[in-house]
Amino acid sequence: MRYITPRKAAIGMGSARSGTLHHWQMTVTSAALLILTPLFLIVVGGAIGLEREAVIAHFGRPFAGIITALFIVVGMVHFIKGTRIMLDDYLHGTANRVAIIVSHIFGWGVIATALFALAKMAFTTPVI
Repeated sequence: MRYITPRKAAIGMGSARSGTLHHWQMTVTSAALLILTPLFLIVVGGAIGLEREAVIAHFGRPFAGIITALFIVVGMVHFIKGTRIMLDDYLHGTANRVAIIVSHIFGWGVIATALFALAKMAFTTPVI
């Protein structure tokens, strides 16, 4: 049994066969964020009110650094996939392609910047 309309069959726009995988990835990242968000808030809450050197030392610790890195990576991957859905629904043609490219560049740029900052904090030994 085919779940394709005659119009889509005529213009060659049938099922892309990627919807299940995309839904599964969004579900997994949502569940991961459900666990990571409170942990991230606890980590950030522990850094509120500290001096610069103490903040660097705080995020340089393994637990705080790993939780922050996981939160940023999983959150931004979820953002990239979510914006892809939104852009596919509301934009078409060249505008859609350009917006998807921009959202990917933005998302991966945030990930790279955050991981670089965390690595720099982890390898910096502040004088307290």
